Amino acid sequence: MNKKALKDLLDTKVLQFNSPDFISEDPIAIPHSFRKKEDIEISAFLVSVFAWGQRKTIVNNGFKLMELMDNAPHDFILHHDIAELKRFKKFVHRTFNGDDAQFFISRLQEIYQKEKGLESFFASCYKGNMQAAIAEFKKQFFAANHSLRTEKHLPDPTNGSSAKRFNMYLRWMVRQDNAGVDFGVWRKIKMQDLYCPLDVHTGNVARKLGILKRSNNDWQSLEELMKVLRSFDKNDPAKYDFALFGLGVSGEI
Repeated sequence: MNKKALKDLLDTKVLQFNSPDFISEDPIAIPHSFRKKEDIEISAFLVSVFAWGQRKTIVNNGFKLMELMDNAPHDFILHHDIAELKRFKKFVHRTFNGDDAQFFISRLQEIYQKEKGLESFFASCYKGNMQAAIAEFKKQFFAANHSLRTEKHLPDPTNGSSAKRFNMYLRWMVRQDNAGVDFGVWRKIKMQDLYCPLDVHTGNVARKLGILKRSNNDWQSLEELMKVLRSFDKNDPAKYDFALFGLGVSGEI
């Protein structure tokens, strides 16, 4: 398939899968249950942290976590006390357990009380290099006292991780279009700087299409993939996540 035909295919699939029909069975359904920016970004962040495994289970556990926050995540983050934090003790999704949940929620309280929220906190880490920014975000997020095991729930792409779930979160927050899926509530990061979430499924589709040669799903492979996707649309390359994901889920590729 030549480059034009490949771009046409991916553009068509973006239009097909970047649709509100996509929302209900995807983890993005949790932040879509809110309207306030802070509720959206907090719920999206927490769900993205443990968004691995079966999508149905992720969605169910995401809504359970919101219930534990009285379905008002921003208000809960700002005002919860130690006694209220204990209600998360039994929360679990795969390897993300109650201790992890309690640390993330208490750390978010510090961020919203002292750092003006997640957008400003991440923007302070971003100096034009997304790989370095995600690594710095992790470093700063875990600057507070924490269990060492909890660190595994945020990626460090300088150690090779493709940072799939964090790039997904950034796509949700930063991308702006009229499709109604992504939120576009963050304005301090540009769409052109976003990266596609890369995992085994999107990686396999990209290889079958011939736009990724490396066999590992690491940051180096992500850079290789993004070079091609940015040649298709330099202003909004992350939109092709919908195409790669959709082609895989539908079984077309």
